[in-house]
Amino acid sequence: MHPSVTRVQEALADAGLSTTVRVLDAPTPTALAAATLLGCDVGAIANSLVFTADDVPILVMTSGAHRIDTSVLAENIGAQHIGRATPDQVRDTTGQPIGGVAPVGHPSPMRTYIDVALREYDELWAAGGIPASLFGITYDDLVRVTNGTEVAVSR
Repeated sequence: MHPSVTRVQEALADAGLSTTVRVLDAPTPTALAAATLLGCDVGAIANSLVFTADDVPILVMTSGAHRIDTSVLAENIGAQHIGRATPDQVRDTTGQPIGGVAPVGHPSPMRTYIDVALREYDELWAAGGIPASLFGITYDDLVRVTNGTEVAVSR
């Protein structure tokens, strides 16, 4: 198993979750591709996106059904400026590549924000450390394992 997937699986187990990271034959590079593979609503895909808030990396877990409005996010978290992290910042901060960033399993804890729109779904799906991996999780467990702050990320 890829080391990133192993770290994610261990983090989930350490949090008391029995979910298993599924390693796929091919990557699911978009929320739509993941939803199609799983047969679920695209909104149930919990995208892990790394931004910078006033130059500090943050993780934002957002529904695959919509985009983040950075002005709304900045207002709701009290940041002056929200920017998209570079691929190098993503890898340095999470230890994982873009397209495979999981909500857990990072080298050190990240300030994490959870899109309240994800509450609508009984089961969410998130990347498991590489682009060809997914695992199921509930909204409440996602908030708990990430120590995430619930926030609206769009109007």
